[in-house]
Amino acid sequence: MEEGTSKSPSHCASTVDYGDADPFQWDTREDCQVRQILDRIADKWSLLVIALLENRRLRFTELRREIDGVSQRMLTVTLRSLERDGLVKRTVHPVVPPRVEYELTSLGRTLHATIQSLVTWTEKHQEEIAAARTAYDSRAAQAVDATAS
Repeated sequence: MEEGTSKSPSHCASTVDYGDADPFQWDTREDCQVRQILDRIADKWSLLVIALLENRRLRFTELRREIDGVSQRMLTVTLRSLERDGLVKRTVHPVVPPRVEYELTSLGRTLHATIQSLVTWTEKHQEEIAAARTAYDSRAAQAVDATAS
């Protein structure tokens, strides 16, 4: 086996030397655990579910009502994935009709703090980002006009 090559097929370390590249950067292969976890927790619906479940339990219908644009199927898939990852706890109450509630696990609560930091950063810099988008769109429109002339 070549030196620097992992014996484990799911190992994410790269065998390529990128010099001063960030050693904590995740691998882009599909079998990388870090990538899989980031893909799960960073998707639009998961972020919203985690944010909504801060310090409270919600029923499926309450979550669906709170998350604008999510389909019943997508919310179901998201909740199942978060439950599988140990971030959300699902409780079924034995009543008719069945009442199902969702809440963050202790692991999910630790992630919420990180998500809140991201939201805070976004709120702080939203005007700068809007200005950058406007400037970019203006430059792109000028470039299109220049090539059309």
